[in-house]
Amino acid sequence: MDVIEMQDVIRFYQIGEIETYALRGVDLTIEDGEFTAIVGPSGSGKTTMLQLMGCLDRPSGGTVRFMEQDVSKLNGSKRADLRKGMIGFVFQFFALIPGLTAYENVELPLLLTGAKKAKRQERVNELLDTVGLSARARHRPDQMSGGEQQRVAIARALATQPALVLADEPTANLDTENGRQVMEIMQRLNADTGTTFVFATHDPRVMPYARRIVELRDGRVTENSRHA
Repeated sequence: MDVIEMQDVIRFYQIGEIETYALRGVDLTIEDGEFTAIVGPSGSGKTTMLQLMGCLDRPSGGTVRFMEQDVSKLNGSKRADLRKGMIGFVFQFFALIPGLTAYENVELPLLLTGAKKAKRQERVNELLDTVGLSARARHRPDQMSGGEQQRVAIARALATQPALVLADEPTANLDTENGRQVMEIMQRLNADTGTTFVFATHDPRVMPYARRIVELRDGRVTENSRHA
C-alpha cells in the first residue's frame, strides 16, 4: 500500500501581491516500509513537503493522499484527528515539553488517544528500552544531552504505532556520534517494525542511511533514486 501519494502538488505562500512558491508540481509516492531521505539546500521545499505529508498543511494545488485517503481538502480538525494516531513527528529542536520527564513526554500521545494506564506503561517502557533510555525515564529534558532528547523524541513519535514517522533535520543539532546513534535507532526501528520513515536533511552524514533519496531543488524533484 502507498502511505503517501502526491500528484502535481503546488504550494505557494502569498504576501500581498507576491506569490512565493515552495513546491512546483511535485509527483511522489512513498510506499509502506520505506526509509527515505528528502534532500536539498535550504529553501528547496523539504520542510513544506514534510508538512504536507504530515497533514500539518494543505496544498495550494494538486492532491495529497495519506493511506489512500485524499487529505488535500480536510479541515484542520479532521487533519488533527488523522495525525493523532497515524503520524509521528521528530523535530530538529526535539520539541519535548520542558516540565515533563522522558517517560511523560513519550506517554503524552497515548494520553491524547485515550489509551488505558496499563497499556501506556507497557508501551512507554518498551520504547524507552528500545532507544536505550530506561535509566533516564524520570529525567526532564534539561537533565539530558541533545542526543538523549532526540532519542526521547523518536520514542514519542512511535508511541501510537503510527503508519508514518516524519523527521525534519533529525541530526542537525547533534554531534557526529549522537547523529550516528539517532540514525541507527531509526534505521533499526524501520527494519524491526516496518514503520515508514521519511526524513528531510541536508547533512551528508545522514544520506548513506537512506534506502531512497529524493532530491528537491527550487520546489521540484530533481532526483528520485533507490539504494541497496
